[in-house]
Amino acid sequence: MQHDNHRRLNRQDYKTLSLAALGGALEFYDFIIFVFFAAVIGDLFFPATMPDWLRQAQTFGIFAAGYLARPLGGVVMAHFGDLVGRKRMFSLSILLMALPTLAIGMLPTYSSIGIAAPLLLLLMRVLQGAAIGGEVPGAWVFVAEHVPRQRMGFACGTLTAGLTAGILLGSVVATLINTLLPAATIVHGGWRIPFFLGGIFGLVALYLRRWLQETPVFIAMKSHKTLAEGLPLKSVIAHHKKAIVVSMLMTWLLSACIVVVILMTPTYLQKQLAIPATLTLQANSLATIALIFGCITAGWVVDRLGASKTFIIGSLFFGVCSGSFYYLVAQNHELLRVMYTLVGFSIGVVGAVPFVLVRAFPAEVRFSGISFSYNLAYAIFGGLTPIFVTLIMRLTPMAPAYYVLALAMIGLGLGIYLRREVNPLSQIETRLADPLSSGN
Repeated sequence: MQHDNHRRLNRQDYKTLSLAALGGALEFYDFIIFVFFAAVIGDLFFPATMPDWLRQAQTFGIFAAGYLARPLGGVVMAHFGDLVGRKRMFSLSILLMALPTLAIGMLPTYSSIGIAAPLLLLLMRVLQGAAIGGEVPGAWVFVAEHVPRQRMGFACGTLTAGLTAGILLGSVVATLINTLLPAATIVHGGWRIPFFLGGIFGLVALYLRRWLQETPVFIAMKSHKTLAEGLPLKSVIAHHKKAIVVSMLMTWLLSACIVVVILMTPTYLQKQLAIPATLTLQANSLATIALIFGCITAGWVVDRLGASKTFIIGSLFFGVCSGSFYYLVAQNHELLRVMYTLVGFSIGVVGAVPFVLVRAFPAEVRFSGISFSYNLAYAIFGGLTPIFVTLIMRLTPMAPAYYVLALAMIGLGLGIYLRREVNPLSQIETRLADPLSSGN
């Protein structure tokens, strides 16, 4: 089943891309909404006699459990995605996210069932983590194997923008609930609303995914009997070590940029620079919207310039924007909205990351290769970055600036490495004629 690499995106491609991005956005909303209500959940799911700091630490521990469950869930789902089909796992991941989210909205609190309440909450977070571990790599593989090769970057960038939109949706819903409902109402059940919404959104997205088709690449591999034999992950670790290292570094760039600039910076601005919460959250929303456009732009650029030039130019742009943002805003708070929006757009370079990841592994082990590298790196760097930045902040208030500048240097280094390697990660360039290997 040869696929025309020079055609434009057709109606079916746009349908696939829209449904994948929508599902990804809703899954990310489900995964992230917990953090916006962590304070209320901590009060309700732990004993009132517990010290406040310990209660918050335990609540964030439960949130972090979702990240730790990602590699295991991702590897298991990718294993079956490489053996039985991309589409089945794509539907399973959204179901595995929607049901626990709905369940969190129904859980009895500590006052009703005691210690069982936080344990059930922990179990639901682990299931959510397993789901998101399968969703993100699965979605990138799914759209990349559907679209023409010349449009792969745009497709992956658009999908990454969809995931970012899920974070924005969580922020908007949390803001609306906190604005429209009195604090007492939120404690007495209002906090459950975003979880019910998330569960329902997820089930709707699952229903819509019925109309997706299996990828042409997987169908071709199945008909030619070239699916991975044995454990796909075993083959990845044995034969694709270089691809794993590059993919993990790319994921560090992707995860840490978003964690530091989008998730941590509002609190940093409020505590270190005494900027009012309303202003920081408005600026943060603008930065997140700019990031969505940045991801799509990076995807469009990588199709035209290739991964090497995109990461060299994009990382330099990101380094200049983010470095100057932390310095200038500290001097003049009036610049916050404009500078934060510019930084948000500049970290859109991460929209080109999945383009490299998808091309790093041959089709028969692609899902397993991306899932292993991405989820392992995300668990390490996504989980440790906030702790690391907080520790450096004791030495210097400019810790976030130094950390993002280091990330920009990693991006630049990866761009130079990809330029040095004509055939950067896998045998793709030499096997383009074969749709089974190249994925296109």
